[in-house]
Amino acid sequence: MDTPKELNEIGLPQTVVGPLTRAAIFLVVCIRPKDNNDATLRSFCADLSGLVRAVEFRDVEAGLTCVVAFGSDAWDKLFGSPRPAELHPFREIRSDGRHAVSTPGDILFHIRAKRADLCFELATQIMDNIGDVVSVADEVHGFRYFDDRDVIGFVDGTENPHGGAAQEAAIVGDEDPAFAGGSYVIVQKYLHDMKGWNALPVETQERIVGRKKLSDIELKDAEKPPFAHNALTNDRRKRKRT
Repeated sequence: MDTPKELNEIGLPQTVVGPLTRAAIFLVVCIRPKDNNDATLRSFCADLSGLVRAVEFRDVEAGLTCVVAFGSDAWDKLFGSPRPAELHPFREIRSDGRHAVSTPGDILFHIRAKRADLCFELATQIMDNIGDVVSVADEVHGFRYFDDRDVIGFVDGTENPHGGAAQEAAIVGDEDPAFAGGSYVIVQKYLHDMKGWNALPVETQERIVGRKKLSDIELKDAEKPPFAHNALTNDRRKRKRT
Protein backbone atom coordinates (compact mmCIF):
# COMPACT_ATOMS: atom_id res chain seq x y z
CA MET A 1 0.00 0.00 0.00
CA ASP A 2 1.31 3.44 -0.89
CA THR A 3 2.04 5.85 1.94
CA PRO A 4 0.56 9.35 1.54
CA LYS A 5 3.26 11.78 0.47
CA GLU A 6 2.54 14.19 3.33
CA LEU A 7 3.25 11.46 5.91
CA ASN A 8 6.70 10.93 4.45
CA GLU A 9 7.46 14.61 4.92
CA ILE A 10 6.71 14.75 8.64
CA GLY A 11 9.88 15.52 10.61
CA LEU A 12 10.13 13.56 13.86
CA PRO A 13 12.11 14.98 16.81
CA GLN A 14 15.29 13.20 17.80
CA THR A 15 15.24 11.03 20.93
CA VAL A 16 16.83 13.69 23.13
CA VAL A 17 14.74 12.73 26.16
CA GLY A 18 15.29 9.06 26.82
CA PRO A 19 16.21 6.66 29.62
CA LEU A 20 19.78 5.94 30.62
CA THR A 21 21.34 3.01 28.81
CA ARG A 22 24.09 0.58 29.71
CA ALA A 23 26.42 1.92 27.01
CA ALA A 24 26.99 5.14 25.12
CA ILE A 25 29.48 6.83 22.81
CA PHE A 26 29.99 10.57 22.55
CA LEU A 27 31.69 11.33 19.22
CA VAL A 28 32.68 14.92 18.39
CA VAL A 29 34.03 15.71 14.92
CA CYS A 30 35.30 18.79 13.06
CA ILE A 31 34.54 19.45 9.39
CA ARG A 32 37.62 19.47 7.17
CA PRO A 33 37.91 22.69 5.13
CA LYS A 34 37.57 21.19 1.66
CA ASP A 35 35.25 21.73 -1.29
CA ASN A 36 32.07 19.62 -1.43
CA ASN A 37 32.39 18.51 2.20
CA ASP A 38 29.26 20.42 3.14
CA ALA A 39 27.20 18.70 0.44
CA THR A 40 28.53 15.31 1.52
CA LEU A 41 27.52 15.95 5.13
CA ARG A 42 24.05 17.19 4.21
CA SER A 43 23.51 14.02 2.19
CA PHE A 44 24.79 11.90 5.07
CA CYS A 45 22.38 13.58 7.51
CA ALA A 46 19.49 12.65 5.25
CA ASP A 47 20.61 9.01 5.23
CA LEU A 48 21.59 8.65 8.91
CA SER A 49 18.22 7.38 10.14
CA GLY A 50 18.46 4.49 7.67
CA LEU A 51 21.95 3.69 8.91
CA VAL A 52 20.71 3.61 12.51
CA ARG A 53 17.84 1.29 11.55
CA ALA A 54 20.23 -1.07 9.76
CA VAL A 55 22.47 -1.44 12.82
CA GLU A 56 19.51 -1.46 15.24
CA PHE A 57 17.91 -4.40 13.38
CA ARG A 58 20.57 -6.74 14.76
CA ASP A 59 18.91 -6.41 18.18
CA VAL A 60 15.80 -4.20 18.14
CA GLU A 61 15.31 -4.64 21.89
CA ALA A 62 18.69 -3.03 22.66
CA GLY A 63 17.24 0.45 22.10
CA LEU A 64 19.93 1.85 19.79
CA THR A 65 19.53 5.60 19.20
CA CYS A 66 21.69 8.37 17.82
CA VAL A 67 21.18 12.08 18.47
CA VAL A 68 23.09 14.48 16.19
CA ALA A 69 23.88 18.06 17.20
CA PHE A 70 25.57 20.84 15.22
CA GLY A 71 27.81 23.62 16.48
CA SER A 72 27.06 27.24 15.65
CA ASP A 73 29.71 27.55 12.92
CA ALA A 74 28.80 24.18 11.42
CA TRP A 75 25.13 25.18 11.29
CA ASP A 76 25.99 28.26 9.26
CA LYS A 77 28.12 26.20 6.85
CA LEU A 78 25.64 23.39 6.38
CA PHE A 79 22.21 24.98 6.70
CA GLY A 80 22.40 28.80 6.90
CA SER A 81 19.18 30.63 7.72
CA PRO A 82 16.97 30.27 9.59
CA ARG A 83 19.06 29.22 12.59
CA PRO A 84 18.05 28.31 16.15
CA ALA A 85 17.58 31.46 18.22
CA GLU A 86 19.90 30.49 21.10
CA LEU A 87 22.61 28.62 19.18
CA HIS A 88 26.06 30.14 19.73
CA PRO A 89 29.67 29.03 20.27
CA PHE A 90 30.46 28.04 23.86
CA ARG A 91 31.86 31.00 25.78
CA GLU A 92 34.71 29.95 28.06
CA ILE A 93 34.25 30.63 31.76
CA ARG A 94 36.92 31.56 34.30
CA SER A 95 36.23 31.80 38.03
CA ASP A 96 38.59 31.61 41.04
CA GLY A 97 41.26 29.63 39.23
CA ARG A 98 38.78 27.33 37.51
CA HIS A 99 38.56 27.33 33.73
CA ALA A 100 35.77 25.91 31.57
CA VAL A 101 37.50 25.81 28.20
CA SER A 102 35.93 26.22 24.77
CA THR A 103 37.09 23.34 22.59
CA PRO A 104 36.62 22.76 18.84
CA GLY A 105 33.77 20.64 17.58
CA ASP A 106 31.31 20.92 14.71
CA ILE A 107 29.10 17.83 15.03
CA LEU A 108 28.24 15.67 18.05
CA PHE A 109 26.92 12.12 17.71
CA HIS A 110 25.41 10.84 20.97
CA ILE A 111 24.94 7.10 20.50
CA ARG A 112 23.11 5.03 23.14
CA ALA A 113 22.08 1.39 23.52
CA LYS A 114 21.90 -1.46 26.01
CA ARG A 115 24.83 -3.07 24.19
CA ALA A 116 28.27 -1.53 23.72
CA ASP A 117 28.88 -3.44 20.49
CA LEU A 118 25.89 -1.80 18.81
CA CYS A 119 27.18 1.64 19.82
CA PHE A 120 30.62 0.77 18.51
CA GLU A 121 29.24 -0.58 15.24
CA LEU A 122 27.17 2.53 14.58
CA ALA A 123 30.11 4.82 15.36
CA THR A 124 32.24 2.76 12.96
CA GLN A 125 29.63 3.00 10.22
CA ILE A 126 29.30 6.75 10.73
CA MET A 127 33.04 7.27 10.35
CA ASP A 128 33.17 4.92 7.34
CA ASN A 129 30.67 7.26 5.69
CA ILE A 130 32.14 10.65 6.63
CA GLY A 131 35.69 9.92 7.79
CA ASP A 132 37.12 11.57 4.68
CA VAL A 133 35.36 14.89 5.35
CA VAL A 134 35.68 15.17 9.15
CA SER A 135 38.36 14.69 11.79
CA VAL A 136 37.68 13.30 15.28
CA ALA A 137 38.06 15.93 18.01
CA ASP A 138 36.96 13.71 20.91
CA GLU A 139 35.53 10.24 21.49
CA VAL A 140 34.28 9.01 24.87
CA HIS A 141 32.82 5.57 25.60
CA GLY A 142 30.36 5.39 28.48
CA PHE A 143 29.31 2.30 30.43
CA ARG A 144 27.12 1.40 33.40
CA TYR A 145 29.36 1.15 36.48
CA PHE A 146 28.39 -1.37 39.17
CA ASP A 147 25.23 -0.27 41.08
CA ASP A 148 24.42 2.47 38.56
CA ARG A 149 27.12 4.60 40.19
CA ASP A 150 29.65 6.88 38.57
CA VAL A 151 33.39 6.30 38.93
CA ILE A 152 33.59 8.31 42.18
CA GLY A 153 31.19 5.84 43.81
CA PHE A 154 28.01 7.95 43.96
CA VAL A 155 24.70 7.52 42.15
CA ASP A 156 24.26 10.51 39.86
CA GLY A 157 21.31 12.04 38.05
CA THR A 158 18.52 10.93 40.39
CA GLU A 159 17.05 14.44 40.39
CA ASN A 160 17.00 14.77 36.62
CA PRO A 161 13.45 15.55 35.40
CA HIS A 162 11.25 12.78 34.00
CA GLY A 163 8.31 12.61 31.63
CA GLY A 164 6.62 15.91 30.91
CA ALA A 165 9.06 17.78 33.13
CA ALA A 166 11.96 16.47 31.02
CA GLN A 167 10.23 17.59 27.84
CA GLU A 168 9.68 21.03 29.35
CA ALA A 169 13.30 21.32 30.41
CA ALA A 170 15.00 20.02 27.28
CA ILE A 171 12.80 20.60 24.22
CA VAL A 172 12.36 23.84 22.29
CA GLY A 173 8.74 24.97 22.22
CA ASP A 174 6.70 27.92 21.03
CA GLU A 175 9.48 30.38 21.86
CA ASP A 176 11.21 29.36 18.59
CA PRO A 177 8.48 27.86 16.37
CA ALA A 178 10.77 27.09 13.41
CA PHE A 179 12.78 24.74 15.64
CA ALA A 180 10.06 23.41 17.96
CA GLY A 181 10.94 19.86 18.97
CA GLY A 182 14.67 20.55 18.83
CA SER A 183 17.07 20.99 21.73
CA TYR A 184 20.45 22.39 22.77
CA VAL A 185 23.44 20.52 24.17
CA ILE A 186 26.64 21.48 25.97
CA VAL A 187 29.29 18.76 26.20
CA GLN A 188 31.51 18.85 29.28
CA LYS A 189 34.41 16.56 30.14
CA TYR A 190 36.16 16.30 33.51
CA LEU A 191 39.40 14.74 34.73
CA HIS A 192 39.11 13.06 38.14
CA ASP A 193 42.03 12.76 40.56
CA MET A 194 40.89 9.32 41.72
CA LYS A 195 43.83 8.77 44.06
CA GLY A 196 43.16 12.08 45.82
CA TRP A 197 39.39 11.48 45.87
CA ASN A 198 39.66 8.00 47.34
CA ALA A 199 41.98 9.34 50.06
CA LEU A 200 39.20 11.62 51.37
CA PRO A 201 37.03 10.40 54.27
CA VAL A 202 33.57 9.28 53.14
CA GLU A 203 31.97 12.07 55.19
CA THR A 204 34.00 14.66 53.25
CA GLN A 205 33.02 13.08 49.94
CA GLU A 206 29.37 13.22 50.97
CA ARG A 207 29.61 16.92 51.78
CA ILE A 208 31.22 17.60 48.41
CA VAL A 209 28.51 15.70 46.51
CA GLY A 210 25.63 16.59 48.83
CA ARG A 211 24.42 13.00 49.24
CA LYS A 212 25.00 9.94 51.38
CA LYS A 213 27.32 7.58 49.53
CA LEU A 214 25.65 4.29 50.42
CA SER A 215 21.95 5.20 50.47
CA ASP A 216 22.03 8.05 47.90
CA ILE A 217 19.78 10.12 50.21
CA GLU A 218 20.31 13.85 49.71
CA LEU A 219 21.70 15.75 52.68
CA LYS A 220 19.31 18.11 54.43
CA ASP A 221 19.78 21.77 53.62
CA ALA A 222 21.09 22.42 57.14
CA GLU A 223 23.79 19.77 56.63
CA LYS A 224 24.64 20.60 53.04
CA PRO A 225 27.57 23.02 52.55
CA PRO A 226 27.23 25.77 49.90
CA PHE A 227 29.96 24.11 47.82
CA ALA A 228 28.08 20.80 47.50
CA HIS A 229 27.73 19.64 43.90
CA ASN A 230 23.95 19.32 44.00
CA ALA A 231 23.64 22.78 45.55
CA LEU A 232 25.81 24.48 42.93
CA THR A 233 24.12 22.73 39.98
CA ASN A 234 20.52 23.14 41.10
CA ASP A 235 18.65 25.55 38.80
CA ARG A 236 15.05 25.93 39.88
CA ARG A 237 14.23 28.60 37.32
CA LYS A 238 11.35 27.71 35.02
CA ARG A 239 11.64 28.22 31.28
CA LYS A 240 9.51 31.02 29.95
CA ARG A 241 7.07 30.13 27.20
CA THR A 242 5.78 32.66 24.73
